[in-house]
Amino acid sequence: MKAGWVSVKLGNLIYSAVDALVEEEVGGNSVADIFEQHGETFFRNKETEVLHKLSLLHRLVISTGGGAVMRPINWKYMHKGVSVWLDVPVEALAQRIAAVGTNSRPLLNYEAGDPYTRAFMRLSAIFEERGEAYANANARVSLKKIAIKLSKRDVSELSPTDIAIEALEQIDNFLKGEGGGYAEC
Repeated sequence: MKAGWVSVKLGNLIYSAVDALVEEEVGGNSVADIFEQHGETFFRNKETEVLHKLSLLHRLVISTGGGAVMRPINWKYMHKGVSVWLDVPVEALAQRIAAVGTNSRPLLNYEAGDPYTRAFMRLSAIFEERGEAYANANARVSLKKIAIKLSKRDVSELSPTDIAIEALEQIDNFLKGEGGGYAEC
């Protein structure tokens, strides 16, 4: 995620992407290949192992895939730091994914229809399933709210810097104890 890289530059931190580390551990295979060859459970187990290892380190920005939130043990590891939910509207995610294709997204390849409709339908179902789990994050950064705050027509006009600055502000609010233990924009 580009906002993760900007946060690293702004906060003098190290960036780690869980999916990339899992791919590395499994011989360089893509997430889609890992799902196909070994199944989702194997991937999720590797994802949990990587999160455990990363939870022992400091000064990291860790990007997880969306499914990481479904295992309570992963939250144990993620809460060793500050967890931030980048809340991107399903429509915007579907547009991004349709533009690059769903082949790299193993859980999005099953719907019928044009690429946008397939992505939108599946993402909507996934969000319905995972929405409560995302709320376990310490801070929520709503791209819709940032777009409104910055007078943008929609979230596609936001830069990674816009998002990263808001995320860092929400992390700061959380650490200061503002917002009742849960920071949100």
